[in-house]
Amino acid sequence: MTTLRPVRGTRDLLPDDALRARHVIETGRIIADCYGYDEVATPIFETTEVFSRTLGETSDIVSKEMYTFQDKGGGSLTLRPEGTAGIARALISGGLGQHLPLKFFYSGPMFRYERPQKGRLRQFHQIGAELLGVAEPIGDVEVIALGSAILEALDVRRLTTLELNTLGNVPSRAAYRAELVEYFRDHENRLSHDSRRRLTQNPLRILDSKDENDRAIVAGAPDLDDSLDNESKEFFDAVQSGLQDLGIVFNRNPRLVRGLDYYCHTAFEFTTDALGAQGAVLAGGRYDGLVAAMGGPPTPGVGWASGIERLSMLVETVPRRRAPVAIVPIGERAETVGMRMADRLRKAGFRIEIGYRGRIRQRMKRANDIGASAAILLGDDELEENSATVRDLQSGEQASVPLNELETFLRKYE
Repeated sequence: MTTLRPVRGTRDLLPDDALRARHVIETGRIIADCYGYDEVATPIFETTEVFSRTLGETSDIVSKEMYTFQDKGGGSLTLRPEGTAGIARALISGGLGQHLPLKFFYSGPMFRYERPQKGRLRQFHQIGAELLGVAEPIGDVEVIALGSAILEALDVRRLTTLELNTLGNVPSRAAYRAELVEYFRDHENRLSHDSRRRLTQNPLRILDSKDENDRAIVAGAPDLDDSLDNESKEFFDAVQSGLQDLGIVFNRNPRLVRGLDYYCHTAFEFTTDALGAQGAVLAGGRYDGLVAAMGGPPTPGVGWASGIERLSMLVETVPRRRAPVAIVPIGERAETVGMRMADRLRKAGFRIEIGYRGRIRQRMKRANDIGASAAILLGDDELEENSATVRDLQSGEQASVPLNELETFLRKYE
């Protein structure tokens, strides 16, 4: 019989990893709440059209990376590769457009069939934030500030660099697209297969190519700044000014792009080289055309997503699990009383472990092995006196405590 293992590109979140992930999520949730963002959750699978229509048929995600399957009713479903499309779909199907602006925070698993590597899995997890219904630059500033604040709270902002760019408005992007096509046509025979495919359908994505040959060609490509109209420049100036007012340091990266047509104006990434290679740990931008592209009303939007696995690797200090208090019953009657005591103390908020079997020495060894702060010993003598012996497992000191005073006595071990 073969040994069962996790599917390639997935991994188990065992207690230490789960604690790190929970720390990231809880920190994000707390900071997002301070900014007025409500938590939402969308299904982990959607009709395939939700992603093929929004991410673009020619994108790598749709053409190579999506986990798509046919359900028993014959429909095509896809495990979500990212969170924003599901949020936009929920806005439309839930009739939420009348309640704008909306501020959402989310967390959960995403799925992409790509080559697993450090910090990148086929089932990965993200936190994210979306601001819908705000067309002004102040929305971009707030969303970036929220991301920065979460990184600060996790003590990893110092390990990252905020890269910022503008994609301009629709007319500016159209003008730039025409210039890019003209430029890359002159180098078409030297482009990679993927970039030649993108040339007619999504030329901005060539700027993102990881192919070394493509990157040499991209170095000489026209600058988007030369295609920006006054409205685009003023919008970007306002975003930069707003960030500077908040003391958020950034670097301008004119090659930072988003390839799909519904993206506009601000694009940003918090990148790090602390994981061995330069990579984004939190990235986003403005997507004013997304909801309309999905068949909903024109709705401005801006947001970001961040990989929990990558953030977890950057986080150096994680809050420790609470040390439990162990109940060590001695004898059958004490086991019955001990179970009732455990139930009572758990309801009072204590983390309680109970010795299930063995002599007192074995049960005390178990208490030490799990890092218990104290042990409550229950034997015939204690039960006769309606008390318990509480032993401090650090100092070895012990005290006889009346059963009705246990909650008060144990507070010092929380």
